[in-house]
Amino acid sequence: MTVTSPATGDITARPWTVAVLGPGGVGGLLAALLSRAGHRVVCVARDETAQALGEHGIRVRSNQFGEFTAPVETRTKLSEPVDLCLVAVKQTALDEALTRIAPEALGDGLVLPLLNGIEHLDILRGRYGAQRVVPGVIRVESTRTAPCVIEHGSSFTEIDLAGTEDSLQPLAAVLDGAGVRTRVLPDASATLWGKLSFLAPFALLTTRYGLTIGEVRTTCRDELVALVEETTAVARACGAPVDVTRTLERYDMFPAGAKSSMQRDAEAGRPLELDAIGGALLRAATRHDVPVPVATRLMAELTAL
Repeated sequence: MTVTSPATGDITARPWTVAVLGPGGVGGLLAALLSRAGHRVVCVARDETAQALGEHGIRVRSNQFGEFTAPVETRTKLSEPVDLCLVAVKQTALDEALTRIAPEALGDGLVLPLLNGIEHLDILRGRYGAQRVVPGVIRVESTRTAPCVIEHGSSFTEIDLAGTEDSLQPLAAVLDGAGVRTRVLPDASATLWGKLSFLAPFALLTTRYGLTIGEVRTTCRDELVALVEETTAVARACGAPVDVTRTLERYDMFPAGAKSSMQRDAEAGRPLELDAIGGALLRAATRHDVPVPVATRLMAELTAL
């Protein structure tokens, strides 16, 4: 394997050292894929999770990648430089999780956050420095069903990175080499809003009504269309070229039984990323004076529930 290490800037045959903060559904899948591809992976997690992963590795059951188990190293706090740190915790756990990754421990490594929402970038840039943090989004349906078991339900795993092709090509090559289809796009705002404008209607409607996306797009079609129109208007005000028709077409092509991660959290009694998803949408709408009555009502109802 020949890659460019961000820590050295040199072409080198050595694998990368990758820290994964939050080895849950998304982080655990990426950790396993990178380990299987030959990289050194260090999962940073709480004591019980770190112990389980260190003993048993990560077992993946995937429609796309098959079934396999990958070994990983574990730490409760990062103690050595890495080439890359993937931040894959929920927004609700971000502040506590970041105490496990001290800025000085990273060396010259890159930080790639794969959280829902848009406002986490400012938090990470403030802690680790703007030049180190790579804006990115992931599209995948993946769930941790046990401390060491990842169920990957989607037939795709895709990451978009925002920045220049020259600077991010080595990172994209590492992710591609692990089986993750990766693109480099020029605009961070467009990249993040491109995902949030799709995610917000999906998350808010499936969670509010306890329905799969297939049920939402049939029984709540008018509400879905209205909410997509609202989120599209906000995204465009923020500089993202989002299209209502194309967004609705994506919903119509989505597996009918799919549930949003927020809906799964609600079913399991876990904290919801309401503020990171719906709250960020409402705050952006207020800043740009975009009316969002459907989103406002859904947020009020979900907050009450």
